[in-house]
Amino acid sequence: MHSFSKKMFVVVSLFLLGGLLVACGGTQEAAAPEVVEVTRVVEAEPEVVEVTRIVEGESVVEQVEVTREVEVVVPADSEVTTIEYWQYFFDPRVDAMNRLIQQFEAENPDVRVIHNSDVPYADYRDKIAASAPAGVGPDVATLFYGWVPAWVDAGYLIPLPQDEFPPEMIAEQFSPMVQNSQFEGEYWALPTAVRTLALFWNKDLFAEAGLDPESPPTNLDELAEMAQALTQYDDAGNIVVEGFPVGVPGQAHHWFREVLVRQFGGQPYSDDNRTVMYNSPEGCEAFKYMLAFETEYNTGSNDLFEDATQAFLQGKSALHIDGSFRVGTIAKSAPDLNYGVVELPIGNDVQSTFGSYWTHGITRKAAEDPAVLDASIRFLKFITTPEAGTTWVNKVGELPAQLEAAANEDLLADPILGPFAAGLPYAHATFFVDESAQRQFIVDAYDSVRLAGADPCEALDEAAALEQELLDEFWANHN
Repeated sequence: MHSFSKKMFVVVSLFLLGGLLVACGGTQEAAAPEVVEVTRVVEAEPEVVEVTRIVEGESVVEQVEVTREVEVVVPADSEVTTIEYWQYFFDPRVDAMNRLIQQFEAENPDVRVIHNSDVPYADYRDKIAASAPAGVGPDVATLFYGWVPAWVDAGYLIPLPQDEFPPEMIAEQFSPMVQNSQFEGEYWALPTAVRTLALFWNKDLFAEAGLDPESPPTNLDELAEMAQALTQYDDAGNIVVEGFPVGVPGQAHHWFREVLVRQFGGQPYSDDNRTVMYNSPEGCEAFKYMLAFETEYNTGSNDLFEDATQAFLQGKSALHIDGSFRVGTIAKSAPDLNYGVVELPIGNDVQSTFGSYWTHGITRKAAEDPAVLDASIRFLKFITTPEAGTTWVNKVGELPAQLEAAANEDLLADPILGPFAAGLPYAHATFFVDESAQRQFIVDAYDSVRLAGADPCEALDEAAALEQELLDEFWANHN
């Protein structure tokens, strides 16, 4: 008897074919439904069935994934409303949203969703800014939570209707960090998923360095020690394998603010988010700790191998701090990478991580047409359900924003996603008034030390002064 290791994918149209393959190789007549009016064909959720086939004269039972194309029937007097959803291009997120759109359209045949995901991340905000004044563009758009105040000020969004999205429901059913989507007493967006930071490590590089591949660093001292032991150099002293490159433009600026500053005894901002405090003496010590990997230990640089993220994906760095969203990238771009994930190292008995999320808002364009607004509300509700959050976990690697889905025991026990989920209770989400500018202040301070030899504390003071000006201007317009 022969067996097959590959699944066979079969597309069956319920209405166009007379029968369906069923268990034991038999066929069964499908009852023809009464068709009133067919508007389009959509792809239903795949399912697995057993099919018996004759292979070289022998009967073989196989598991077959069947994807059926079903014709959606819409009453003759109904109209199809088209809405646009925009997000920046990121393969796993595009795949996940395509799946959710298929499911939504199957349940809402009177709505068609155009998915615009071709915009590069670097151009995304500019495209939104250009489309909004012209009255074109998305009806529902994804945005980083830290952009909410700026997008509200620019007039891109409408507040979520409280009769459709009650604030008490959001507080009860969603992760606490979602409260950062509130501004001026209103919720302006809801996420499908949230994410935290954790430490990735390359098990093969650990083994090459003589370290236990199942024992990553658990505290800041071990992180510094192992990073040095893991760094490899050629005969000329050039780094060929990075122990730990600090990617400040990526996630390390969050690691500094919300993790290291707290672990060294400081606080990044005042409780009311109006005063910058990360340049305290404790904050400067945290900044020096982060700088030392490049300026003292020489364990890597974000300038090598394109950047810190690419270095890890290429197997050129052993340790990497990143968000749970990177799991989806690894699955697609580096499926053979032998890696693990652990919660961020503890410092001075303080455990902390940065929490963040991309969220979805309804635009002013959508609000101009009652039918489009209704369809946009229904779509936003659909893509923020616990079921949608679970789909997002499986496709992207981010964590469900809904507490019900995030509490799943299988998720918490997962060796890759579990450490991210474990960080949710102690995650801190920064209140940004202009995330891009606030990130750049830290990047510039870091670069001024590593590239120009500036004093770390003075560089941090300059960054804090610039950020304080930004905060003062913002709050002056929102009192």
